[in-house]
Amino acid sequence: MGSGLVVLREGFEASLVVAAVLAFLDRSNRRDGFAAVWIGIALALCVSAIVGITLFAVGAELEGTSEYLFEAITTIAAATLLVWMIFWMRRQSRSIRTDLEGKTQAALADGSAIGLGAVAFVGVVREGIETSLLLFSTTGATSPLVSLASAVVGLVLAIGLGYAFYRGSHRLDLRRFFTVTSAILLLFAGWLLAKGLEELAEAGVIPSNQLILWGAFALLAAPTLWLFFRPVGRKSASA
Repeated sequence: MGSGLVVLREGFEASLVVAAVLAFLDRSNRRDGFAAVWIGIALALCVSAIVGITLFAVGAELEGTSEYLFEAITTIAAATLLVWMIFWMRRQSRSIRTDLEGKTQAALADGSAIGLGAVAFVGVVREGIETSLLLFSTTGATSPLVSLASAVVGLVLAIGLGYAFYRGSHRLDLRRFFTVTSAILLLFAGWLLAKGLEELAEAGVIPSNQLILWGAFALLAAPTLWLFFRPVGRKSASA
């Protein structure tokens, strides 16, 4: 469940970047720029795969306290990154398409294939590295086969939604999609924090206590959910 949701959300965000760039090129009758975009995407996927393989390889080599500490650090970092990503996306959602189109137009004006590929690369590699870190952090929660199957389903759905967005589908309720997935992922971030603290307890850094873990979950999940869904005041609404 966790890995599938992570891949769905992160994959769809990457797909939105790709769809926005390709759609702009298509509208501008510059389909000749597609090749540079696909090269940028391929490079981003390679970098993301290298990061993921490195994390799993390092984790597999460590044992005992070192392993617990490494997993604790990466898991707590993943929880922090996940919360930051959700609020960053919420803040940037209204302008991200305009920003991407502006960067794409600038690259076209400069006649720079590298610049065009870089637009796609930066957007995709950010989501890819986040996905690698989050997938590593969910290791051990379920069997590898279940995690892999869940991730594949999430990836297929993400690509499908991205393609529908590229084709100009008006049936996609993006606001509801991001609201629902954000709420679930904020709860997931609380679970990651608790999991990280559990690893610290295994390493003997903090006491092993279920109240600490549940408290950590509540202290992260409750405030972030409140901030995400807090009612907008009159002053904010009129701004």
